[in-house]
Amino acid sequence: MPQYLILLITGLVFSACGFYMYIYFFSLGYGFSIAAIGAVLLLLFRRTVTTGTALQCLLFIVYGIRLGGYLLLREIRSPAYKNVLSPEMIRSKKIGMGPKIAIWVSCAFLYTLETAPVFFRLLNGDGTGATVMAGAAIMLAGLALESAADLQKTNAKKKNPYRFVDTGLYRIVRCPNYLGEMIFWLGVLVSGFGTLHGGLQWGMAAAGFIGIVYIMFGGARRLEIRQDRNYGDDPVYQEYVRTVPILLPFVPLYSVKKYTFLVA
Repeated sequence: MPQYLILLITGLVFSACGFYMYIYFFSLGYGFSIAAIGAVLLLLFRRTVTTGTALQCLLFIVYGIRLGGYLLLREIRSPAYKNVLSPEMIRSKKIGMGPKIAIWVSCAFLYTLETAPVFFRLLNGDGTGATVMAGAAIMLAGLALESAADLQKTNAKKKNPYRFVDTGLYRIVRCPNYLGEMIFWLGVLVSGFGTLHGGLQWGMAAAGFIGIVYIMFGGARRLEIRQDRNYGDDPVYQEYVRTVPILLPFVPLYSVKKYTFLVA
């Protein structure tokens, strides 16, 4: 599949910023890679793209540019977040070139797996069906949730940059942006129903979704550990973490820090 190789190269190019600081492999590089893959899909399949698949590719572009732009602006404008990045920069300098290359390739590969349901629909020449539109609707809902959560966090941090956020969507779950991320990629997976054929296509699509869910839970664990370190002595924070689920609404899962397998 030469088209797939082009997508992989796209992911490698746009995630290469991680060589400056390794977390960029799965932050800035992640967002801009997904946007670039969406654009490349439109270009590669410009003669056969349908309304539904074009919409999904555009959602990839919007999703990636929004995420990458948000992360970049947060890094530039937020003094509190610069303090978070400072130890990451030190750690990045200690990571050897071999491990960095392994992370780089793994991340680019994951980004192609996440977008695989749309890629295979275009490759298989299938048109816009009910699952495509249902998937696109779920993607849009996830994007809206993640965008709203990031906006609420930005506004809250402007008022008090050194306090945890427990307002708006953060009253429902402690990581609503990660929840929106998982919903977005669930929509991508749903859109693949009816077009994925054989173990390879299903395996790649499933691996992409499972991979991003694992990463979101890993991200929630890192955030929990960091917030415990920063706010652990605050009784209001202690009450917050005891009563608000960390990632899944209405599911009484309040902590994941003990799950050391979530190393992402």
